[in-house]
Amino acid sequence: MKGTAKVLLVTALVVVVGLAFRVSWNALRDIASTVGADSTAALLYPFVVDGLMALALVATLVLTGPDRKFALRVLAGYTAASLVLNYVHGLVPALHAHAAGRLHLVDYGPANWALVLLATSLPVGSIFFGSDLVAKVLHHRPAPVTNEDQIISSTVNRLGSDLRESAPPTAPRPVDSPVPKSADPAPLPAPAVAAPSGPRRPTGPVPKVARTPRPTRTPDQLLTEARQATADWSDDALTGEAIRRAVHTSSANGRTLRDALRAERTAPTPLHLVDTDQHADSAAAR
Repeated sequence: MKGTAKVLLVTALVVVVGLAFRVSWNALRDIASTVGADSTAALLYPFVVDGLMALALVATLVLTGPDRKFALRVLAGYTAASLVLNYVHGLVPALHAHAAGRLHLVDYGPANWALVLLATSLPVGSIFFGSDLVAKVLHHRPAPVTNEDQIISSTVNRLGSDLRESAPPTAPRPVDSPVPKSADPAPLPAPAVAAPSGPRRPTGPVPKVARTPRPTRTPDQLLTEARQATADWSDDALTGEAIRRAVHTSSANGRTLRDALRAERTAPTPLHLVDTDQHADSAAAR
């Protein structure tokens, strides 16, 4: 749909420009004949003025920065010149006859000289300004889009879509119950201060380089820490998950420590042998 609209818009623009060029044709041709151009030059004179206007318009759409301002000045200048010549053609009826020959454009001498200078300088200006505009268009290079600009643009677009998707539906506002006139109005709560948003947490696994180094403990060190942490625990509380949280280790190490501690608690107490002869001597001495 958008492509069709653009084609129709460009087609309409071409038609309007063509019709305007045809309307201005007679005036510029008659002016050229009056200032001394022959029939062939007078026939080509409208292309010199209105054609450069079209060229400047295209250059304005392509160029940027100071070059675009220059093209706009050329377009404005030749538009004003064409307007003046068409206006003079309408004021002097004798110019309407194509074979009128050399005539004064206006009765006032200095004004006539200025109009003749304007009409004769437009072809020279078309050569100069037209060549300059074409050179600027051919050497124009659009500004390259950097990776930073692409990242910023994609981030803004992604954040905008996330906000639209995550925005909760607006809940209906509850109707306030009428407050008795005798009751004092409740103090308004202090406005909540929004906490500063911190850096966005990573959504994927953290690479090993970015992880905080943690000292590695041996199995004996883990078992010693587990004994100290669970010394006053009951047998029912001695679970792998509880041990894992107490000593800050993995689930597998928590289960291994649980089995080791349970085995130590259920192991029979070793019996100490007593020397009977030494015991008898000590009894006799008493």
